[in-house]
This record gives sequence, C-alpha cells and structure tokens, in this order.
Amino acid sequence: MDKLVIEGGVALKGPIRVSGAKNAALPILLACLLPEGQVNLTNVPRLRDIHTTLKLLDILGCETSFDGNNVTSIVKDLKVEAPYDLVKTMRASVLCLGPLLALKGEAKVALPGGCAIGARPVDLHLSAFEKMGAEFDLESGYIHGRCAKLKGAHINFDFPTVGGTENVLMAAALADGNSIIENAAREPEVEDLANFLIACGAKITGHGTSVIRVEGVSSLKGCDYKIMPDRIEAGTYMVAAAITDGELLIQDCPFHDLDAVVQKLREMGVLVEEKKDGVLVRRNGELVGVDITTQPFPGFPTDMQAQLMTLMCLAKGAGTIEEKIFENRFMHVQELLRMGANIKLKGRTAMVRGVPGLTGAPVMASDLRASASLVVAALAASGRTDVQRIYHLDRGYERLEEKLCGVGAKVWREKE
Repeated sequence: MDKLVIEGGVALKGPIRVSGAKNAALPILLACLLPEGQVNLTNVPRLRDIHTTLKLLDILGCETSFDGNNVTSIVKDLKVEAPYDLVKTMRASVLCLGPLLALKGEAKVALPGGCAIGARPVDLHLSAFEKMGAEFDLESGYIHGRCAKLKGAHINFDFPTVGGTENVLMAAALADGNSIIENAAREPEVEDLANFLIACGAKITGHGTSVIRVEGVSSLKGCDYKIMPDRIEAGTYMVAAAITDGELLIQDCPFHDLDAVVQKLREMGVLVEEKKDGVLVRRNGELVGVDITTQPFPGFPTDMQAQLMTLMCLAKGAGTIEEKIFENRFMHVQELLRMGANIKLKGRTAMVRGVPGLTGAPVMASDLRASASLVVAALAASGRTDVQRIYHLDRGYERLEEKLCGVGAKVWREKE
C-alpha cells in the first residue's frame, strides 16, 4: 500500500487545473444504463471509484471503455443484480436501483456496507420507489425490488438527500406519467445529472431548485456529454494556496458553485478573485478564525469542512465548526493534533484555536476529505509528513501529487 510523503513549508505558486467531478461522474455513469445507443462522456476523472463503477456496469451488461478521460458506454444485455463484492467498496453503487427498476421492473442490489463518516441509510430511496409502485424484500443482505411498471409519483423527501434525489430522478425519467420531487437536493452534481438525462431526451424542469418535475418518456437515446469540474477539488486547492501563503491560479474552477466556501475564505483573509483564465487565490493579510456550520447546498459543504478546519489551525484567534450532515466526520482531528493543532471537540462542534505552526508527523487518513485535510496540513507543516492509507485520496483526487508538484510542492509516494 502506498503512502504520500510531503516535505512542507513551500509556498505553492502557479496554475493548477481542476479535474472532472467524481460526485457528478458516478451517478451519470450509472445513468448510462438508461439510454438506447452509445453514450460518450468526457472530463471523467481517473479514480478508484470510477474504475469500480465501470466494473459494475460491465457486470450489469453495459459495455464500456475508458481512454484518457473519456468513457464510452452502450447497453448490451442488461442484468438486474449488483453484487456485494462491488457495492461494499462504494456506496454510490446503490444508484443502479432506480435505472434497473425503470428498465427491467426488478433490481437486486446488495445493501451498501458501513461508512467511516456515519450512517447513510437508503430508506429514503426505498420509500420513494414504493410510492412509484415498487415492492421490496431484504434477502440475505440484498435489496430485492420488483414492480410491474414504475408510475410517476409525488415524492417529498424528509431530508434533501443527494443520492435519493439522483436515484428517483433516473427512475422518474422512464416512469409512466409525471413525478414531482419536493425537498430535492440542490447540489450542482444533481443538476449535472439532470442535464445529462435531458441531453438523452428526458423531460425535466426545476433541477437546481428544491422542486424538480419530471415527465416520464418511453425511451432515452445516447448522447455526448462533458462532466462538470469538481468543486471540492477546487476548494481544496484554494485552501492549499492560503495555508502555504502561496498564489494559485485555479483553472476550470466552478467558481459560482463555491459561493459558501469563497465567502468563508474571504472572511478569513484570503483573496479569491475570478479572472478570465481561472480563479486567483492568495492570502490578503493575516488569517483569522471564523465560525462555520455545514449545511446542504447552497450552504457550506460538509466535504470542505476538514480542509477549512486545517486552515483555521494557523489562523489568528479561534473559530468553531459545527458538523450537521454526518455524525462522525471529525476523525481527522486526532491526526491534526499530532501535528501540533489546538482543537477541542464537543459533540458535533469543534473549537479551533490558531497555533504559530504545524510540524510534520506520521498521520493516518480515515476517509477521502480527512485525507485531503492532512495533505493540506502537511504542505504548510515544517518537516516531513507521511500520510498513510492514501487509497482514500485515490477515490477523489486525480493525480494529486503530480498536480501539487507542478506548483512547487515536494510530494511523492512510498510504500508503507
């Protein structure tokens, strides 16, 4: 297993390009089960989870190829079972449930395994599909769903679930009649999925708002589509520029999808300026602590919580971070403490007091965004940091060490 080794203390400078969004690419890849004919996707990031999804599509009867950052896909002989061996490694696999029910009237999908950052139950998905006419049994760890034909329905989610919205959106595209999804997730990645389905011939309005309307159609066709850039990767580079007192020009940056992050960075004393060829980020004076509460989009994203906490470790004064999305997303705190941070936890709230500097240490990554926060901390720390379990990073950041080296960082891989 690889670890990432970082010699910190270098100010990052220069242009850095954002990859395609993993959280948009995964549901769009699973939506490739729906159209008749070939789908051509561009700007697909080369990540561990993408390769897992392509393996799942192959098992489900979808012929795929992955060349550079381009994926082609065409359904040949659709199967209805998603096996545990794949689903256990990636929770997004449950998103094949909607397409399979819509196309085959049956789906047998393994229950997703545990998640390091907290519970992500699929009950909201299932209750929505039941309103559309599906029935479910739990058989030996598998969700077995059946229906004669999915019907359009009025779905009102108790919580704006991203996965639930995406699953229902795909199913509703081919259901009989009209569907209304209320309290829908508004994340840009949900909007990107809707735009892909529209490019395939779906009739969808309201995506990007809390009420999405879908008029079911009889079939969808293949299309060419470009995956949106990754807003969390872009936000991570913004933090990396600020924490190293460097200056980065972030190219292909989805600037307007990062309003909540940019607002907090500016409050902390970071210059974030949209230019013709990218977004320029550097310190604009002394860093200061702020208060942050994670919320569904358009609020502050939980996926940027760990990175902002790391930046606050070197800010003047104190700030608080309240995590309201996941119940177990502070596992990076103990590792930051090993590097000299001053953080106190109380329930779902972290109090961060700034320190003069961080020092390198061996640290253990627990999940994708925790991994990113430790890399960011290591970039600013004095001495060497070994970030272990970086397979988490490979699930969400494409060629990260290569990109960081391109802007001056001293980063390489070694065997653990």
